[in-house]
Amino acid sequence: MLERAKTSNFEFIYELYMNPKINPFLLYEIMDSENFLPIFRDLIDNEVLYLFKIDSEIIGMCKLVRQKYRNEHIMYLGGVAINPNYFGKGFGTKMMLEVIDFCKTKSISRIELSVDTKNKKAIQLYESVGFEKEGILRNYTFLKSKNKYIDEQIMSNLI
Repeated sequence: MLERAKTSNFEFIYELYMNPKINPFLLYEIMDSENFLPIFRDLIDNEVLYLFKIDSEIIGMCKLVRQKYRNEHIMYLGGVAINPNYFGKGFGTKMMLEVIDFCKTKSISRIELSVDTKNKKAIQLYESVGFEKEGILRNYTFLKSKNKYIDEQIMSNLI
């Protein structure tokens, strides 16, 4: 089940974003909880942060940002992450299918995302649920912790 995150979910979200297995593929550098709190509040205030739950257990998260005006049929998907304790058990696929179903209920006809071109597992996951490659954004994301730029693959799913 996909549900909007609440302020009470701070610890889970913070730990997932700062997990060393996950963080290199997400937007924010490693930081302490005090510095992450304003980012988290902004995500909550903008109502774009979602949790993926199985029964009552939180398994993962994502950001869903609906575009506006002529692009209101587009949802940007970002911050996709599954708790590493659940890696390799099919929860990524389940979460992506939930995201697609959720977007359909919101009259979305295009979901788009960007992913590190070297994140082969994520690309395989996205392709397995219908996303297609559209292009490469060169030197798109700067990883301060590694002092390097990475290329991002743009992908979309027309639902």
